[in-house]
Amino acid sequence: MSVVQLHSEEQIWEYLKEITDPEIPVLNIVEMGIARSVQVEGNHVQVRITPTYSGCPAMAAIEKLVNEKLEERGVSNFDVKLDFSETWTTDWMTEEAKAKLKNYGIAPPEKTSDQNQDDFLSSLKSTKIIPCPFCDSLETELQSQFGSTACKSQYFCNNCHQPFEHFKCI
Repeated sequence: MSVVQLHSEEQIWEYLKEITDPEIPVLNIVEMGIARSVQVEGNHVQVRITPTYSGCPAMAAIEKLVNEKLEERGVSNFDVKLDFSETWTTDWMTEEAKAKLKNYGIAPPEKTSDQNQDDFLSSLKSTKIIPCPFCDSLETELQSQFGSTACKSQYFCNNCHQPFEHFKCI
């Protein structure tokens, strides 16, 4: 007797795209790179999610939202695994996610994969010039290493006089 597959992997990915990040509601957990894998075996579904950093306060909420979404969509046999085996990186964010961040008024992160380790570590110690998401000016100043969350820093644009956050490159 074979087990009937009730939900396909593609369907589960579509359900996950409906879950927005609690701290950045214009982004979903798939384009953020938080949802890492979906496995469907028979009628059992496993979703693996990776936190943006180990102390991220949104992860409990995200895990709860995944559970609620799967139940809402009629998935009854599933588990959600919080996986720390890989270190999340902003490189996992899609280009669409970075464009949405900019349109939302948050300067998107730069690529880390293009930097070697020494360049990356030295960049953390220095103040970067971050383009303003509102007017694209490079006349910006770091105001605080930490914005509304630990993954963002606070900047000010001297051209359009707007404060803005920058999603840190991780």
